[in-house]
Amino acid sequence: MGEERSAELAELLKEVRRIEVQSNRLVTEVMAGGYSSVFHGAGIEFDEIREYAEGDDPRSIDWNVTARVGRPFVKEYVEERELRVIFLLDLSPSMSAGFGRLSARDMAARICACLALSAVKNDDKVGLIAFGEKIEEFVSPKKSLGHVLRIIRDCLALPASKGGSDLRPALEFAGRALHRRATVFLVSDFLSSGWRDSVTRSARHHDLIAVRMLPPELDPPKSGLMRLHDPETGEEMVVDWGSKKLREAYLERVRDWRQKTELALRRAEVDRIDVPIPLEEDQGAIARPILRFFRMRERRGMKR
Repeated sequence: MGEERSAELAELLKEVRRIEVQSNRLVTEVMAGGYSSVFHGAGIEFDEIREYAEGDDPRSIDWNVTARVGRPFVKEYVEERELRVIFLLDLSPSMSAGFGRLSARDMAARICACLALSAVKNDDKVGLIAFGEKIEEFVSPKKSLGHVLRIIRDCLALPASKGGSDLRPALEFAGRALHRRATVFLVSDFLSSGWRDSVTRSARHHDLIAVRMLPPELDPPKSGLMRLHDPETGEEMVVDWGSKKLREAYLERVRDWRQKTELALRRAEVDRIDVPIPLEEDQGAIARPILRFFRMRERRGMKR
């Protein structure tokens, strides 16, 4: 038993390192500059007092120093750059299932790795709240590569929760644990319900971003018999995808779920990163949704 556990741990550490290497390459070669241009500090802090120069804003004049010295001086401020980036990771069984080579959990770990490495390269703190129907793990926000590797390991290794997931306790816990404004990535397949009010409240206090995992089974095969197992209820059934009536009913339910989720997030003024999970290996599957999100935020910033 001990040897099996050691082998599992060794394989897990190798997978963490593989993700680190891949994510580091994406961060350095593909996402350079995107993170820092999109995410900014929470405010400004005092830097120094210097003599007034032509073009300075008169409102920044320090009248006390000016009166003492006899010539104008201004206060200079710098942006408070440090952010806290928190990942709220859904551990429900549905996140570990699916038709693809990678599960939603596997893809979520890689998305979190890219964003976390971008954060620590910008000297930001990174933390994790993992949840199912209740909070399963809380990793306080810290800096350093070693801390990011620990978070990636937890994203991969934490056991799936029993039953489904409930986003509300995770969002409420984040509200209690995070006293200052933070950037919060809510990473889930959003198959649960009843979370709209909690998302709206959280978005008032934090920069909340929904990372919606989209498994390939949302677009099922066009024909053939398939035995399906519900990982959360344990229910099994055989589905005939060749049945036009069944297929149309299923696709209608998927469309309804997509529209309701998107409407709820839009009304809460929460940005969304949709992450399609490929059936086969796809080198761009991780970078594309993140870069699309960065570009959206940059365009919106330029319009303000």
